[in-house]
Amino acid sequence: MGVSVSLNDPVDNTTVAAATAAGSTSVDLQSQFLTLLVAQLKNQDPTNPMDNSQLTTQLAQISTLSGIENLNTTLGSISGQITTSQSLQASTLVGHGVMIDGNSILVGSDSTATPFGLSLDSASDATTVTITDANGTVVRTDDLGAQTAGVHTYSWDGTDSAGTAMAAGSYTFTVAATSSSGSAVTATPLKYAEVYGVNTTTTGASQLNLGLSGNVTLDQVRQII
Repeated sequence: MGVSVSLNDPVDNTTVAAATAAGSTSVDLQSQFLTLLVAQLKNQDPTNPMDNSQLTTQLAQISTLSGIENLNTTLGSISGQITTSQSLQASTLVGHGVMIDGNSILVGSDSTATPFGLSLDSASDATTVTITDANGTVVRTDDLGAQTAGVHTYSWDGTDSAGTAMAAGSYTFTVAATSSSGSAVTATPLKYAEVYGVNTTTTGASQLNLGLSGNVTLDQVRQII
């Protein structure tokens, strides 16, 4: 009694998994496919030969895998070029000021204050900024009036509501905004920071070194001053 081997039967997933583990690249699979194809042609049942459509399907699958590998290689190359381009763009910001999320204002010994800003999700009819010292005491309240949606930057002269110069140190501020209907408008306070350098993470991404304000990615910068 002879043993008939027919490759027309459904493929065993266990066999496929073992073959994939042995070599998962398109070149490896092509070699395995040709080996299996020769074995199939030698051992197929003459009365029930392999359908041409099955052969065509298998060849198409191998071709698709090869194309995906080439695409991944191309995308990897493009990704590397984008990372390099981002690093070059980030380096041009060294020495510049940027606005990022935060609510602090620094006042120097000459009463000069760093800029501050805010980002509105929608237009406001009334906008108020309240500045407090390290003890939480309100030192100044400014009415900015109606503002359009987006990022806005302002400067503070470093004086309180009575015009007295404030001591050097760190101050915080809050923003309250309402629309014409009286409903609250989402307002995000922004602080100023200077770019001292550019760092590269282990993944190749670029981060701006902002000194005491830490490191931020380019997408965290709301405005460049």
